[in-house]
Amino acid sequence: MRVKKDDLVQILSGKDRGKQGKVLEARPKEGRVIIENLNIVKRHTKPRPIRDSSRMGGPTMAPGGVIDKPAPVDVSNVMVVCPACNRPTRVGIVYREVKGEKPVKVRVCRRADCLQEIDR
Repeated sequence: MRVKKDDLVQILSGKDRGKQGKVLEARPKEGRVIIENLNIVKRHTKPRPIRDSSRMGGPTMAPGGVIDKPAPVDVSNVMVVCPACNRPTRVGIVYREVKGEKPVKVRVCRRADCLQEIDR
């Protein structure tokens, strides 16, 4: 999976197609990512006590009701936005030589007119 946490991505399909957002969480085993303020779903939750060891009083309650939260999106439905050219791009891997060490993997923009590093 070539999408990491804090990457700017654009959604390619679904109800939020064309929108951009920051990756909050990447789940490589599932092949999914959670994107900030996109793919919002409603979840009905019960009020539940929160365990907080720093408080001296009784347990505080997490509010119940209908809560909006971002749901995971399949990684095949998002594309990384290159920070140099500000366009969605496929991600390539290039090995950079480091003096006195093993080569390091670096993600790069695959657009022919850009080819800049995505990792800064």
